[in-house]
Amino acid sequence: MSAAGDPYPPRAAARAAVAAALAEDLGGLGDLSAALVPAGARASLAVVARARGVIAGELCAREAFAQVDPDVEVRWLVPDGQVAEAAAVVAEVRGALRSILTAERTALNFLTRLSGVATLTRRYVDVVREANPATRVLDTRKTTPGLRALEKAAVRAGGGHNHRFGLFDAVLVKDNHLAGLGIAEAVARARRLWPGRAVEIECDRIGQVEEACRAGASAVLLDNMSVEEVAACVELVGGLRPDGSTLVEVSGGVTLERAPQYAAAGADLISVGALTHSAPALDLGLDLSGGSS
Repeated sequence: MSAAGDPYPPRAAARAAVAAALAEDLGGLGDLSAALVPAGARASLAVVARARGVIAGELCAREAFAQVDPDVEVRWLVPDGQVAEAAAVVAEVRGALRSILTAERTALNFLTRLSGVATLTRRYVDVVREANPATRVLDTRKTTPGLRALEKAAVRAGGGHNHRFGLFDAVLVKDNHLAGLGIAEAVARARRLWPGRAVEIECDRIGQVEEACRAGASAVLLDNMSVEEVAACVELVGGLRPDGSTLVEVSGGVTLERAPQYAAAGADLISVGALTHSAPALDLGLDLSGGSS
């Protein structure tokens, strides 16, 4: 739905997020525990998947080790978007033990969080694709503050698609907006002010769907409707906009059980806030893989 695309490249986002995370972790005194390790000690460790899941967050993990010590070597084995089986080695890390220990938690925090987003996204994508290959799974703006670009990249790694990145790159008229203006007026104003941008109208009843279609909305967002209501709206939109110029999106409490039902009802898009606000972390650890010296 976004017209402008991702305005924050993941690499730049990773650099900034990791720097902030390391500053938070190190405080003013640095890593007191790692300072106990002899300065010359070196080690080889492995990032290991302790559960099956889709990997995401390689940029952040690499960045954490690089910011602590550019001489730490990282060999990545399971790239973003690929599945790691339980017990699989995702990456190998070699270098000064002090540096690796200092970067470990920051690297794993990003990696487990983003891989969890990618893994949950893949589950939704798989069940939706089986029901209707044409339906796309989208994320929302319900992201962790400061981590939106990274979490949206993780959604893409899981096979999902991104909704608008922020308030600035598409128009979404929700129920609170409609308290101050009508649907037709909202679409007309948006077209006049921001020609070429997607204009989506949130609808909680079928009458609003018809009004939005007749006004020329790019999409209708069916909020918390039943499967039967969605099917009726899909039929209505197909009749009013047979060229497909108005998409049907479903949103609101979409579960893994309900998502394929909405897809089978003909929804073009299914947006799921849980992809980013409720994804459980994927269990990954950093284990010794060779001798230290």
